[in-house]
Amino acid sequence: MALALILNCSVLLAQMPKHLEGKMTYPVFDFDPWVGVVASDAKVLKYNKKLDYKVVIDVTDGVNDSTRVMRTLSEVARSYNLNIANGVPQKKMKMAVIIHGGAINGILNDEAYQKKYGVPNPNREVIDILKKEGIEFYVCSQILSFRNVPEEDMLKSIDVAVSAKTALISLDQMGYTYMNVNDN
Repeated sequence: MALALILNCSVLLAQMPKHLEGKMTYPVFDFDPWVGVVASDAKVLKYNKKLDYKVVIDVTDGVNDSTRVMRTLSEVARSYNLNIANGVPQKKMKMAVIIHGGAINGILNDEAYQKKYGVPNPNREVIDILKKEGIEFYVCSQILSFRNVPEEDMLKSIDVAVSAKTALISLDQMGYTYMNVNDN
């Protein structure tokens, strides 16, 4: 699995524009070249110690390439890295990811993913890495029911919520800021 991640990254590195080579830093996550951060001299909206940094990320995009980590998971890591690079201490950074729609295919356990795509799930290791930093993951039970996907087919590290909508509302009421990282 680690080799697959390295190979995926090496392919992406080849696509890194020349002007960015050597300029990317990776404050926490570095499993993909595009989760990096470019140093900035920006003076506004820097870290404010009076604020709580709580973000809920809405993930609906499906699996585009079953052999690669979902782009939306890289965006989760990049969002986290950007805040840490902005000075937010990790203990003040809280992030939750709500997965629904076609994105549920990206969080299938290895057996179900292998059955569907013929390869092990490349997202599993990344989700484990993100969770080790305290990022929470929830899947919508409604979409699992609508698409007839048993909870047992999901990664065990993902918590099942009543619905994406109720999870988003609950997290909003707890002070989380909504962020959409999908292509659509």
